[in-house]
Amino acid sequence: MGYVATELNHKNKLILGFCSFLIPILIWCAVSYLPFIWHPQVQITDSGSVSYFQVDSRVDKTLFYNEAQNAVNHGDAPPQGKLVNPIYLPAPDQVATALFTAFTTPPVQADAPWFHQSLWHSIKLVFTAFFLSSLVGIPLGILCGFSLKISKLTEPFVEFFRYLPAPAFGALAVAILGINDAPKVAIIVIGTLFQQILIIANTTRMVDRGLIEAGYTLGTSKMKSLFHVVIPAALPDIYRDLRVLLGWAWTYLIVSELIGTTSGITWFITQQARYQNFDNVYAAILIIGVIGLVCDVILMKLGERMFKWKAGAK
Repeated sequence: MGYVATELNHKNKLILGFCSFLIPILIWCAVSYLPFIWHPQVQITDSGSVSYFQVDSRVDKTLFYNEAQNAVNHGDAPPQGKLVNPIYLPAPDQVATALFTAFTTPPVQADAPWFHQSLWHSIKLVFTAFFLSSLVGIPLGILCGFSLKISKLTEPFVEFFRYLPAPAFGALAVAILGINDAPKVAIIVIGTLFQQILIIANTTRMVDRGLIEAGYTLGTSKMKSLFHVVIPAALPDIYRDLRVLLGWAWTYLIVSELIGTTSGITWFITQQARYQNFDNVYAAILIIGVIGLVCDVILMKLGERMFKWKAGAK
């Protein structure tokens, strides 16, 4: 028996959308605040008679209990501590505090950029690289989807190149372009361009052949058919493809900023991880997610306005 999804009303959409965020947060809170769920370590509050225990250090729970029992058996002062999670899993309140302090706390190094400066630098890199990729990827993808000859000439190489990992070109990009923002832009472009060509080509091929044949019947030339039939019909779906591909650009940004950089959001994350400030690491990751979500919602609403004539276009 088949199942056909029914359209939800606006209220149900809001409730389900809210729950999609609430459920992971509740799981995170449970793991963070309920000791019986996980908490595999103990944070030392009093070392007692165990000389190698240091206050505020974290030790494995089993080791702590063994040392505490040994101290009791020998009539010595047992260590004291509280159950905690590993340092790499901060509690939600710690991350929430870090979200605020990241924008107000100056960097540890005097010459280092502030967090908002690193974030803005990364945003500019993503959109610059994605714009450059789209300048080539969109028209070439449409042509590949429209013309079989162009497709056979172009797509075999594109199919081959898209399997080459973009980060592998990091050293080559630095050698050619130097240690600046250019290699980062190049890696993002390499990572998104070839995927963009293939996805847009396949989207263009999905245009209803009946529309194209109807145009030819009315005397439309092949070039006019491309600009007046194929592109308008495919544009809403191409727009949706670009929203997905923009998410990939953020992924390649994180990879590209690992290459000899002293700025950008990835540099901030690696610096905070080096000092074990994992609350700041989570805060930065969450901010990236929020920026991506906000951008996607804005683009979705913009798409609804631009393509009102396309049913379900977002």
